[in-house]
Amino acid sequence: MKNRVSASYNRGFAFRWIQIALCGFLSCYSCAQSRKPAIDLQAVTFSERPKNIILLIGDGMGIAHVSAHIYWKGVGKTSFEKFPVVGFHKSHAYDYRVTDSAAGATAFACGQKTTLGAIGVLPPDNQPCPTILEDLDRQGFATGMVTTCTATHATPACFVAHRELRALTEEIALDFLKTPLDCLIAGGENLFNRRYDNLNLVDSLRQRGYVVRRGVGFNNLPQDGSRPFVNFTHEMEPPTASAGRDYLPRATRLACNYLEKRSEKGFFLMVEGSQIDWASHTNDRNWLRAEMADFDKTVQAAMEFAAANGETLVIVTGDHECGGFALTQTDLRKQFKPTFSTKVHTASMVPVYAYGPQAQLFSGVYENTEIYFKMRLALGMSNDRQ
Repeated sequence: MKNRVSASYNRGFAFRWIQIALCGFLSCYSCAQSRKPAIDLQAVTFSERPKNIILLIGDGMGIAHVSAHIYWKGVGKTSFEKFPVVGFHKSHAYDYRVTDSAAGATAFACGQKTTLGAIGVLPPDNQPCPTILEDLDRQGFATGMVTTCTATHATPACFVAHRELRALTEEIALDFLKTPLDCLIAGGENLFNRRYDNLNLVDSLRQRGYVVRRGVGFNNLPQDGSRPFVNFTHEMEPPTASAGRDYLPRATRLACNYLEKRSEKGFFLMVEGSQIDWASHTNDRNWLRAEMADFDKTVQAAMEFAAANGETLVIVTGDHECGGFALTQTDLRKQFKPTFSTKVHTASMVPVYAYGPQAQLFSGVYENTEIYFKMRLALGMSNDRQ
């Protein structure tokens, strides 16, 4: 009896180990199948000129922010280290050596310097300036924006709106009805449907044919490119990356794939890592670290799309430096101390990274306005300064 029990136990024990081994094998096989081969970003043959442009703006991001992120990451290269072309732009505004996001983004969008706080208008009389997004839309390109702030915040506003002050957020929201943007992923729904003037701009968008969705699941969007869409991620400002916000890389991939289907002519996409600036304003190192990691993943997503597509130019820069950020010495030789010297912006030059066809245009040192002209030149468009 004892021998039979022992034999039965041994068979059961062996069977359980076979089950465990089989499950482990299947799990490993499944993981191997789900992992895509890494894209070699350097072994890509690009077209002579880009068909698409992805402009990624790390708001407030200077060279020290990038340096800190590289050291914080430690193992493996960051996306910033994979760019073959690096330059620097001078970020000053029309009226001040130290700029703000409104004047900085207007320079990118319009190719001209403007006064602090101005959104897509120029001195001395605040006349609207056509933006590169509006120009390309008129020529048949698909256009989109993805951001981790409200849609009416300074940087995204400068590509579609024309207002003398960035604080006019409800008026800026009205301008979104005047520019036929193909896709928008951003916070700030309350500025469209809970307004002092009682207008419901969400209804207005739907009447213009837009699919309007909420949340960060990005479900039920017309990803086949059949209709324009607006996806509000949050009613007001999105949360921080350190609090769990992680949609920017996913949203960037989605927008690229959508816009590619939306127009055969090509597309322009502006992506902003908005809260690098906010973390720097508060001198919060942990917040900054999380925002830089999130932006790095987003840049990587854009580069992978460009490598697979072969016709996409990726440009990464900041609109200005914020925080007077520095990496100072500590008693530990292999460590550094993240140090802020101010809680406002500085006049430091800002790095520019470029990857893809015509990337070489972005090397050197130049005014921030040149980014506008270099994008047009990359596309083969006229750069007449009128």
